[in-house]
Amino acid sequence: MCDMCSSPEAVYRIELEGSLLNVCERCASYGRVISKIRVEETPKKKSKKADISKETQAKTEKESETLQIIVPNYAQLIKDKREKIGLKQKELAKKIAEKESVVHKLESGRMKPDIALARKLEKFLKIRLVEEVELSDVNLNSEKKQGLTDTLTIGDLIKL
Repeated sequence: MCDMCSSPEAVYRIELEGSLLNVCERCASYGRVISKIRVEETPKKKSKKADISKETQAKTEKESETLQIIVPNYAQLIKDKREKIGLKQKELAKKIAEKESVVHKLESGRMKPDIALARKLEKFLKIRLVEEVELSDVNLNSEKKQGLTDTLTIGDLIKL
């Protein structure tokens, strides 16, 4: 690829203001040509999808049947653990690289953490905030047969 114009074929190596660049034929006139580059065709690789085994596909399907949710009493868990280890909200916020207002909203229940923030809190406070809920094919199939819905709703998750 040409370092100057991003053309896909860079065939010359030039020196331009003390820098060595790989450039195309059009851009070669801007500097002193040092050498011509041999262009070699690289063999195409097989697509990775063709290499995936059936075990991996089954594992992927199984993983897609689980859903990560935040436990309902996350606010109380965070507050209790923070107080137990003797930290103020400001100190906890600094330790997990978040704003103090975020920690305050989490503890008061006005803000629900996303999975990344919950994982960060889990790691620091050594508590469990994220639950993995396995979606049951039996429940989903029975609802489809009844014609209620083709998509998963929040109510479906609560029933699980």
